[in-house]
Amino acid sequence: MLVKTYGAALHGIDAIVVTIEVNVSNGMQFILVGLPDNAVRESHERILSALKVQGINCPTKQVVVNMAPADIRKEGAAYDLPLAVGLAAASGAIKADRLERFLLMGELSLDGTLQPVKGVLPVAIKAREVGFEGLIVPAFNAREAAVVDTLKVYGAETLGQVARFLNGTETIPPTVVNTRDEFASHIDQFDADFADVRGQESVKRAFEVAAAGGHNIIMIGPPGAGKSMLAKRIPTILPPLSLREALETTKIHSVAGLIGRETSLMTQRPFRSPHHTISDVALIGGGADPKPGEISLAHNGVLFLDELPEFRRQVLEVLRQPLEDRTITISRSKMTVCYPASFMLVASMNPCPCGYYNHPTRACTCSPGAVQRYLGKISGPLLDRIDIQIEIVPVPFEKLAEQKSGESSAVIRERVIRARNIQQQRFKDDPHVHCNAQMSSRQLRQYAQLGPEATEMLRAAMERLDLSARAYDRILKVSRTIADLDATPDIRVEHIAEAINYRNLDRSGWGQ
Repeated sequence: MLVKTYGAALHGIDAIVVTIEVNVSNGMQFILVGLPDNAVRESHERILSALKVQGINCPTKQVVVNMAPADIRKEGAAYDLPLAVGLAAASGAIKADRLERFLLMGELSLDGTLQPVKGVLPVAIKAREVGFEGLIVPAFNAREAAVVDTLKVYGAETLGQVARFLNGTETIPPTVVNTRDEFASHIDQFDADFADVRGQESVKRAFEVAAAGGHNIIMIGPPGAGKSMLAKRIPTILPPLSLREALETTKIHSVAGLIGRETSLMTQRPFRSPHHTISDVALIGGGADPKPGEISLAHNGVLFLDELPEFRRQVLEVLRQPLEDRTITISRSKMTVCYPASFMLVASMNPCPCGYYNHPTRACTCSPGAVQRYLGKISGPLLDRIDIQIEIVPVPFEKLAEQKSGESSAVIRERVIRARNIQQQRFKDDPHVHCNAQMSSRQLRQYAQLGPEATEMLRAAMERLDLSARAYDRILKVSRTIADLDATPDIRVEHIAEAINYRNLDRSGWGQ
């Protein structure tokens, strides 16, 4: 008897429908074709054990299973459920007349319990797109898949429950998630707030400018100055995710297997902070079976690199192309996948090996030239891609002892949102540009025109600091953002002056 069930294969952050054809005939062999990997081939023993424990008849004849399309590699144990249902249906234990209405994914334990799988959200999106009536997945993944409206999502605990549901002897209530209510109820919940920060007004202003324009930023300062504490509060002042951004971000985390049982949709911008021992593959993604890296997990959010010079130079250099293109393409001999990587880079570093260069009260003990060698661990091209370079100093005791709270994240966020709204109107005809940091050279010439005084100030700064052409573009982009925060159409002298002030590492004599 020939039956068909349907699963899905992941390709990047999208899914491709896989048709599983099971044919039972005379003989004693089990044949599995269609480019399965070892995990799929090993599923035979898991499936037979699960069928027996759940009391479902197992086929005792020759079984041929084809997984189409045959040129796409099938990876992982998520095909256990459609394979098991196909075997049971081919042997007559499950009615085959309803199989074409459902897409199935799930890993089986030996006792038939369904275990969670990765990438359920893109699978659900594909199921709705192709026209399936419903999706049957492990109960753990049900809320994640139920984000997709107009698709019935059934979360099952065991293979036996799935069999009874398909036979019509048991009802599984579909999981329902009100996506918009879920999204709105958690969008403003944060554990940190800029109101808790004492002092550091200039640094908070730099963060406000960075958030308003989507600019990359690096902080240089001694240990204990508050660099990490400030960086963790950046998501609280970024504009809230749109529903489209939330869905795209959730898809990436779903493929990486980072969505919990009670999570249906990510409502806050991601904040990723990898350790400096990370490899280049873990940072940008890839591997023998490509998976998204930290830069993709930080998509639509913040990638924080603490102690930047401690990262291996090879690891930092792979960031250069994603910072420009906001996407990363992983090429292998048998496949090419593309992951989005539009993130805001926030980095921090000590000014020197001992950490106290330019400290107001403690002397630097580094040898001559050590500061430059330490800074030299970060390449010039990478530093040029960081729009804002701000020096941070320790907060004096008087500021730390103040009882008065600082400006809250909510107040700063309102100004950031107003500036972003101006930019959305400015770039409404370009779907690939959403903020000033993403402007092309053509758009920069169009939207960041300077008057004579501002031009002269920028010319003098370029000559004095010996800035590169990319640094020139960065200054213009940042000054455009500062003008947006002031809600002025023209870039004035004070806007250029503030933007130049955010190029601390370009100052002549710094670190010498």
